[in-house]
Amino acid sequence: MKTEGTARYADMFAALGSEPRLQIVRLLLSAHPDGMIVSDIQAELGIPNSTLSHHLEKLRMEGLVSIKKDKQWLWYSTNAAALQDLLGFLYAECCTRSKVVKPVSITSAKARR
Repeated sequence: MKTEGTARYADMFAALGSEPRLQIVRLLLSAHPDGMIVSDIQAELGIPNSTLSHHLEKLRMEGLVSIKKDKQWLWYSTNAAALQDLLGFLYAECCTRSKVVKPVSITSAKARR
C-alpha cells in the first residue's frame, strides 16, 4: 500500500539514517529553539567543516533543519514542524491503525543515551 507522501518521509528517514546527521539533529534538538552556529556544532561534534556543511545541507534540503541569518552568523535549528510530521506519520501507522506499538509505551519511554 502506498501512502501519500511516503517518498517524502523516506527521504527524511534517509537523511536521518547517517550517524553524523542524526548526531546533528540530536544536538540541535538540545539547543531548540535558539539553534546553533556552525562553529559550535563543529566544536561539539568534531566533524570537519566541509563534511559538516554537506550534512547540514542534506538536512536542510529534506526540511529537517532551518537556517536563520543573524548579522554574519548562520543559525541552524531543528524544524519542529517537520519532525512532528515525520513522527506523526510513524505514529499513525504503528500506534493508531495497526496498534503494533501502544501509544503509552512511546510517551513513557526513557531517553536512551
